[in-house]
Parts: sequence; C-alpha cells; structure tokens
Amino acid sequence: METQCYTNDLHDALLQKNSKLFWQSWHSKFGHKSSCSQVDGCVDADLVACKFRDHFVKAYSCNNADRAEQLKREYQSLRNEYCGMPISDVHTFDTDLVSHVIADLKRGKAAGIDGLSAEHLLFCHPALCVVLAKLFQLMMLCGYIPDGFRYSFIVPIPKPKECFSKSLGCDDFRGIAISPILSKVFEYCVLEKYNNYLSTTDNQFGFKKGVGCSFAIRTVRNIVDNYVKGGSTANLCAIDLSKAFDKVNHHALFLKLMKRHIPNELLNILDVWLSACYSCIKWLSTWSNMFQVNFGVRQGSVLSPFLFAVYLDDLAKSCHTQRNIFIILYADDILLLAPSVCELDALLKVCERELTLLDMAINFKKSCCIRIGSRSDTRCANLCSSAGISIPWVNEIRYLGVYILRSRSFKCSLSMHRRAFYCSANAIFGNVGRVASEEVVLQLIKTKCMPTLLYGLEACPLAKSELSSLDFVVNRFFMKMFRTSNIEIVRNCQCYFGFKLPSELWSIRVEKFDVKYASCGGSFVNYGTNVTNFF
Repeated sequence: METQCYTNDLHDALLQKNSKLFWQSWHSKFGHKSSCSQVDGCVDADLVACKFRDHFVKAYSCNNADRAEQLKREYQSLRNEYCGMPISDVHTFDTDLVSHVIADLKRGKAAGIDGLSAEHLLFCHPALCVVLAKLFQLMMLCGYIPDGFRYSFIVPIPKPKECFSKSLGCDDFRGIAISPILSKVFEYCVLEKYNNYLSTTDNQFGFKKGVGCSFAIRTVRNIVDNYVKGGSTANLCAIDLSKAFDKVNHHALFLKLMKRHIPNELLNILDVWLSACYSCIKWLSTWSNMFQVNFGVRQGSVLSPFLFAVYLDDLAKSCHTQRNIFIILYADDILLLAPSVCELDALLKVCERELTLLDMAINFKKSCCIRIGSRSDTRCANLCSSAGISIPWVNEIRYLGVYILRSRSFKCSLSMHRRAFYCSANAIFGNVGRVASEEVVLQLIKTKCMPTLLYGLEACPLAKSELSSLDFVVNRFFMKMFRTSNIEIVRNCQCYFGFKLPSELWSIRVEKFDVKYASCGGSFVNYGTNVTNFF
C-alpha cells in the first residue's frame, strides 16, 4: 500500500517546496514502471551498450578530415610562440574558494565513475578543502591532470517524449556525460577565476547567469517588430547544427582561446585534458568498453557549455559590421534575421563559411525559414546552401520551445502549450485526483502544470482571444475536477481556492519580465533597435 497509494509524502514535499523530493515520491508511486530497453531492434543490454559505443565513437569525430588536419597544423605552428596573459594572485585557488564551490554543489546527482558523489565532499573532513586547493594550484602550475579526471561515463537519454510508443535507434538518444565530482569542483574553480576569458557577445544568450530562453525570444520579437514597423518583411532562418557539441574541434577551440590571450597555464591544462579523455557507455546495469574522445565537449561537464559558446562566438560577431541583419544564438540554436530574402541568403552564406572554418556542419533536414510581415504570404524561392541543398519556407518554426507562426506580425502558436498542460494535468488528476484533497490537487496543477502552459509566453504578445483560449483550458479542468458544466460554479471555486487564471498570471509574468529584461544591463536589451526604415 505504501508504494501504490497516496500518502502524506507528496504533502511534505509540497510544503518543503522541494521539487526533487516531490518527483522522487511521485515516480515511486505513480511512475511508469517500464523503461526503454529496445534500441535498433535489440533488447540485449550488452549488445545495446556496444551499439551506443560505436555510435558515440562515430559521433565524436570530425566532419572534414582535411580541415581538421589544417586546424591541427595551424595550432601547432602558433603554440610554441604563444605566451598569453600572465597569472596573478587573483587567479590563485585558495581554501575559501574550494569550500564555497563544494558547499554550492547540488545533492542527489549521479556518482561519477569512481563512485564519489557530492555528498562525499559535503560531509567529509574540512581538511579536504585545504588539500584540494593545494592540488588544484599545483595542477595549474605544472600543467598536469590526474588520470581520474579524464574518465567519465555516458548515459543515453531518449530525445522523443513518446519513447515507449515507437521504435528508437541510437540517433534518437543524446549522451549525457557523468564526470567525476572532483573534476567538477576543479572546473567550477577555473570558471570562477577565469570567467573573464570565457565571456561572449550579447547576442549569445546561452549559459549566462540571469538570462534565459525568454530573453532570446523577446529580442527576436523586438527585431521582427522593428522590421515590420519599418515597412519590411522579416525573414527568419532557423539553423540546426549536426551533433554540435560532439563535433567541436579541439584545435579550433584552442585557436579561439589564444585570440583571447588566455594564460598559458590554462591553455596547457585544457590541451592536456581534452587530448586524452576516455569514456564508456552505461546502459541499464551494463557498461561498455572504454573509448577515447578525440573531438567534442562533454554534455554534462561544467566548462563545456562556456567553451562551446566561445567556439561559436565569432559566428555571433559575423553580423556586427552590417546593419539590419542579425544572428541570435542560444547555445547551438541559431536564428538568422534579415529584411529581405537576398540579405538572408547572404547571411546564410556567411554563417556557412564560418562554420566550415570551424569544421561544423548544418543539418539542413531540420533547418527551415519563415516570413513575418505584410508580405508574409508571398511565395519565395527556397534558400540554397553552397552545396546546393535547399532550405524550405514553412508556416511555423520551433525556437527554444516556442512555435513562431508565419503572419503579418509576431505571433506564437499556443496549441503545444495547451497540449502540454492537458498531458501533465491529466497525469496528476488520473493518479491522485479522486484520493487527494482539492487543495493538494490544485496546488499540484499550480506548481507543475501552469508553468508548462505559460512557458516563454511572457516574451510574446498575446491577444485577448489567445488569453481566453488559455483560460478555457483551465476552466475545462475545473469542470472535470468538480463535475460541473456551470461556469459560475467554476469561477466561485477558483475564487475560494485562490487560483488565478492564465490571463492574470500572464500579465503578472509580463510585468516582472519587462523589469528584469530592462534591468539586466546588457546591450542585448537594445539589440536590434538600430533597424532603419526601408520605405
């Protein structure tokens, strides 16, 4: 009964506002018991692990062997004469830094390949911070990486949500690398002391503190609105990079870092570290053999997101010298904006050249274009890459979880938001709706379902009819829960329980977001406001 019935555990998790504890309790009682065990038609765990190993060995490789060799020779020719900025006392790893990093580690994460987790460091003897501070300082001075820091394991995570209703292949999984916890502490220390060398331009919104997807969406909206007000039609092209994190060329990354004059000691550490990394696959309870990772940055590492942002920073800067054309990036999600199809095509060619220099490839099957403005219905020829592959024009594009529609002004589709709300709300109500009290069910809906309904919409303009469609979704759930079709009863229940409708919550979120967006201080707030009038 403890594992099958509703108990006070969910109440306690809600009162503590502990999301992790709540979902652990939820999945232990109502979670889906089956797991994804079939890959490429194979169910044997050992064979599946071998398949994933072969898949990731192929993924962690170069796109163009000749270009990879050129980058290697270029790096080797410049490396011997490179000096970089000197290290000062500001870059010293001390006990206070290490202790703060350990104190901020998140609990409940998976242990590394050595079996150590954050809890081991959090509850060990305080002398460990002293030892680690001296170790990290010696590592920087000597350019040495312990062998234990080089080993990680990869857990394949299915990309599609409907992973139990379709046959999955290795391409339907993304690999999350689980690094040793001591190497993560070292990476956090490096990030704290050398973060000024890893800064990126304002139109790269990924991996920045206090900046999220809504900021990028709002900036895109501002640019499109300025295009439309200027009498032009906004032309957008969403570019998808093929295996972006897995294809990063280490020598090209080092060249980018050398242009920033990073200290020679930090470059030595990264060179030694990335040149000999090893990993294996963990599938269910099975482990594959080790293999060497010669390309890519590990998804799950602390420094990897920042190194990847530096890797694409020159691409983000490629449009700064031209007016009226823009590139918005959030990690590897790239959006090109131009006032005409010809300028968009020229911008695409510029991006292709920069990506070719980086040995990166565009996935044209997942790339598409859309038009917004007075002539959005006008048919245009498809954009073509330098290799002759066309990018089609579509009616909507998905960018950072928000679906942007082809229309005369910037609009978003709400159908996926409503669908996500229905899925999560029905899952909750189907499990505890007839057992738990109304207060608990509505608290679950408020904290777990409403965010999915309003995700990213604080950065989008919504008409009164669109807000009504969001309110309709919630009203229908109340009708189902209280077994009534009378809207007055529904409104009374919402008033008694203090449940705000999405239209009210959206207004509050927009007001808070506008203040946060304007107070961030980054020049991206005004990014795109220099669009000139065309007519």
